[in-house]
Amino acid sequence: MPVVGAGKSDYNSESFWYYPWGRSVTHKGVDIFAKEGAVIKSATTGLVLYAGKMAIGGKVILVLGPKWRLHYYAHLKDIDISPFSIVDKTDGIGTVGTSGNAAGKPPHLHYSILTLLPYVWKIDNDRQGWKKMFYLNPIEFIEGI
Repeated sequence: MPVVGAGKSDYNSESFWYYPWGRSVTHKGVDIFAKEGAVIKSATTGLVLYAGKMAIGGKVILVLGPKWRLHYYAHLKDIDISPFSIVDKTDGIGTVGTSGNAAGKPPHLHYSILTLLPYVWKIDNDRQGWKKMFYLNPIEFIEGI
């Protein structure tokens, strides 16, 4: 769980690959709700590839972790880590916020996991189902499934 103090009641376990979902069509992650400023810890050991701003995600962090997986943290209030830093699960990397297209919505962390190595067997007939080869279910990762 990347949000300190958050639990199962702070996210919807059915929200991964939820349709319809605004401009992105399908929700490719999980939104973990918490008080603004709640500490976000890295969900994995890895290398920070990016820590900055993006239009939709607002303040974001991208960590390259084991198995060539990218861990994406979006809508942060603060970023507390620099690009090319090495992080582990005990490191605070930022805080929960409402940046990007989360402005005006309840504070939350959007957390996604992408794989650089396509899992072609995950493709199905869902909306944007071909993208499932790149997006892994972060809820399974958080819950240890």
